[in-house]
Amino acid sequence: MTADDGHDGAQYLAGSPVRVAILRALREEPRRPAALTAVVDATRTTVQRILGGFRERDWVVKRDAAYHVTPTGERVHDAYERLLTEVERAERYGQFAAELGRVGADLPASAIASGDLTVAAERTPLAAVDRITELIDSNCTGDDAEIRAVSPVVVQQFNEAAADALDAGVEIELVVDREVVDVSIAEFGPATERALEDDGATVYVSPEPIEYGLFRRGDVACVTAYDRRNNPRCVLESTDPALVEWVDEQFESFLEDAERLSAVVENAR
Repeated sequence: MTADDGHDGAQYLAGSPVRVAILRALREEPRRPAALTAVVDATRTTVQRILGGFRERDWVVKRDAAYHVTPTGERVHDAYERLLTEVERAERYGQFAAELGRVGADLPASAIASGDLTVAAERTPLAAVDRITELIDSNCTGDDAEIRAVSPVVVQQFNEAAADALDAGVEIELVVDREVVDVSIAEFGPATERALEDDGATVYVSPEPIEYGLFRRGDVACVTAYDRRNNPRCVLESTDPALVEWVDEQFESFLEDAERLSAVVENAR
């Protein structure tokens, strides 16, 4: 059997929703053609023709007037269902993955399998901003009272949420780039002063532009994808160990060449 043979079989199954429905029905339990006709809403002729195609491929056998899925038929069915799940997941996470891929963020694939995604849409353009704000401003204690984050933007909502978190005793480590610092000094003076003066806040400045966001609080890790205009579009959050470890590693890599905000501001003056 060649790879082309496998492709032909996959193409045969995917070529008709009725074929998929019949194999799915038989995977649940053996059925006679008459029963399949009712389940898949197809004519007796169509059902018989498809069953013949399945028998040629050894996906089903006929026994006691009913059709039974063979072990190979079970595997084909299960593999196809997994493929459908992955395709549906790709449609859901496609924009997020593409934006991260564009900026070279090597996100572990397992994160997409288990994470929850918040997406900004036409009717909810601030969905990603709102979700990040909620995560910053959530009331937590213990290990959750520490936040580590990386952000390529500064917005008033984030500043206000961070101020509330600091007031609640949360310790914040934040990495931004020089452009964020310049905007903060020009437009958000009080927030910048607090970042410099509050013992609970430690802000670092990356010498290189930051193109995606990170967030870590307790056992929750988040990655934010931004579009080309630096608008937050998608937030993936998960407790998956692979994502948590990746976020921690990325945060540490941003720290390697970063300076403390106080030093950057002092040099600017």
